[in-house]
Order: sequence, then structure tokens, then C-alpha cells
Amino acid sequence: MVEFTLVLPILCLVLFGVIQMGIVFHDYITVTDATRAGARVGAVSRQDPSRVSKINTAVKGSATNLDASKLGITVTSTWAPGADLKVTATYPYEVSLLGMVVKSGALTSTTTERVE
Repeated sequence: MVEFTLVLPILCLVLFGVIQMGIVFHDYITVTDATRAGARVGAVSRQDPSRVSKINTAVKGSATNLDASKLGITVTSTWAPGADLKVTATYPYEVSLLGMVVKSGALTSTTTERVE
């Protein structure tokens, strides 16, 4: 019983660390999918005058589990046929254990598509 009492706090820290990293990984996958969705919308809407707002809407619509107000979206392209379209999204993250922030930063994903 004494050994279990000594090992339990360490085991709990490891368990909660794995859970926190799983949440951060889920957010990263969501940001990556959102940039892909936005780039696809932008690739097929070259002649649309409101294409950047449609890309932003597609990225935010695809990232339903994230706080849209914290999601930063950048769109760069010359919009010429065959040119590259880059959609970049950033989202902040925090890994906290026992109420202390262990690691924080921004998740960033970029997707490049060819403008059709």
C-alpha cells in the first residue's frame, strides 16, 4: 500500500500529460484539415471577388471544435491560373499539469494548392 501511495502521483502526472498531449494533437489535426478545406475552396474560386472571405469561412467551418476567434488565417496567392495558393492557419495551445502551464505556443499548418 505504501509503494502504491508513492507511485500514484507520478502515474497520475503521466496519465494527465498523455491526455493533454492528445488534446493538442487533436487540435493540430483539426487545424491541418481546416487549411486543406480552405485551400480547396480557394483553388476553385479564382474569379470570385469574395474568394478570401469564402476561404476564411471554409477554414472556420471546418474547424468546428476550435474557438474561431483564436484561429488566425492567412491567404497568399497571385490568383493567376496555375499559381500557388497558400492557406496558413494558427491556433494557440497550452499543456498544463496540476494547474501549471508546462508548454504553450501556436499550432501552425499550411496547405498549398494550385489555382484552377
